[in-house]
Amino acid sequence: MKNIIKNTYLSLALSALLVACGGSSANQDTTNATAAADSAKQDGFVDMFENNSLAGWKGDTTYWHMKDGILKGEIREDQEPLKNNTFLIWQGGEVGDFELKAQFKISEKGNSGINYRSDLFTELPNALKGYQADIDGQNRYTGQNYEERKRTTLAYRGQSTEILNPTPENKGESKGNAWTNLKVIDTIATDQQMQAFLKPNDWNEIEIRAKGNKLTHLLNGQVIAEVTDNDTQNRKDKGLIGVQVHVGPPMKIEYKDMKIKVIEP
Repeated sequence: MKNIIKNTYLSLALSALLVACGGSSANQDTTNATAAADSAKQDGFVDMFENNSLAGWKGDTTYWHMKDGILKGEIREDQEPLKNNTFLIWQGGEVGDFELKAQFKISEKGNSGINYRSDLFTELPNALKGYQADIDGQNRYTGQNYEERKRTTLAYRGQSTEILNPTPENKGESKGNAWTNLKVIDTIATDQQMQAFLKPNDWNEIEIRAKGNKLTHLLNGQVIAEVTDNDTQNRKDKGLIGVQVHVGPPMKIEYKDMKIKVIEP
């Protein structure tokens, strides 16, 4: 990023020199350089997708395709049923504190999510276990914090929760697909508000903010779930990022404009 900004400043200086010399293209060059400078300084966010390539990602291309900057995960009618959840995993390494933004569109029967601070689940190919910002086509779970193959639901939509540190008397368990050793601190959105946050059959923005043990999920700019994870035995401070196609009926999930800003400790 430093080299990009340095080169942008050099372009600005050259454009200014052309203006001084009365070059006919100087104004356009200056405009272009200014736009490039603004783009280079987008609060440190970096694009995670290439336009027509899955470069930088690893997964089963039976289900994942990239075209015109749109990542598509799909189970088709003519395919064998998916036996296990499958992930496309970002190859940018393990990430701790970060902000991630992406646009998504999902079919009515779709089930997906963005995993982060996750580990490889080595018993299956292309599988992750860890925190997930859930996404579903019926808007029942979109935005909740669900920990894949671990503690399960840590915060339902509309909840701010604290995950408690295990004690001999209360170690915590997954019961009814939710973690028992937590307390709800606050209600941050009503059912009516949560329905209004999402635009059905359209592009929506999901955002994940992970800083220390505080994990915040936003949907179209609205906080929809927040977790303070004080469980020192089970929480993860860094890990892999990936997107999911869930087992189930034929479905389609699309992602675009995925960007990440890594926050240095």
